[in-house]
Amino acid sequence: MIRSLTVTFVAAATGLMMVGGIALASPEQDRQAMRDYYQQRFPDVAIEDYVNGSYALDAELRQQWKSLMEFPPYEFALEHGEELFNTPFENGNTYADCFPNEGIGIRQDYPYFDTETDEVITLELAINQCREANDEEPLPYKTGDMAAISAYMAYTSRGNEFDIKIPDDPAALEAYQDGKEFFYTRRGQLNFSCASCHVQNPGKNLRSQKLAPALGMVASFPIHRSKWGSMGTLHRRFTGCNRNVRAKPFPAQSEEYRNLEYFLTYMSNGLPVAGPGVRP
Repeated sequence: MIRSLTVTFVAAATGLMMVGGIALASPEQDRQAMRDYYQQRFPDVAIEDYVNGSYALDAELRQQWKSLMEFPPYEFALEHGEELFNTPFENGNTYADCFPNEGIGIRQDYPYFDTETDEVITLELAINQCREANDEEPLPYKTGDMAAISAYMAYTSRGNEFDIKIPDDPAALEAYQDGKEFFYTRRGQLNFSCASCHVQNPGKNLRSQKLAPALGMVASFPIHRSKWGSMGTLHRRFTGCNRNVRAKPFPAQSEEYRNLEYFLTYMSNGLPVAGPGVRP
């Protein structure tokens, strides 16, 4: 059964719960409420700039980022990803044989809900499904070749607006609501939720890091992160966030993380794909 956490985005953002009957907001109401919230909180930030994370909120950081992007540190991974994408499997097929439009310019359509299997399919999961369908071993989900292939596919989609669909199917809506619930649920020894940092405190410093807004958060993944010194997927970041609040992380591509990605990406509908990206 779908669990309702909040009536409005503002209630969730402030940690308040309405008293009385709880009404379930539609995904589109959630998305519009999230946009309205950030636009009211940061009126000088253009909506499309949210794909740049904390760089959208801090002018000094943004200048540093612009300088860094003259020679972006993900370039080698991007070239490697293109090579891997175009290298035939042992049976002669390639990744292009597994995806619509031969895998080019499709990042904005992921994740999607598969009504046949009743699960959310992320781009990284689809990459491994492609490999397994062609008798190839699956790749680790957090970094390495997986991040490189995903980065290349994202790069071919830059500027395309996210267009995540929620089918008229109870299981699809439940997956969305489960992702939403994960986002707003406090966990770990620090008793933080995703929203504690990325809704209540974007633009503020946590240790040496400036917190990014939830809106547009997924748009630049995979990312090259200075802290990692390498490329990483969104689920690598989810894992790190769970550890930061001293909660036990879920495996990459677990149902929990895929549903969370489904919710967050739907929130970014209408924003452009900006991956691969760079973060501190």
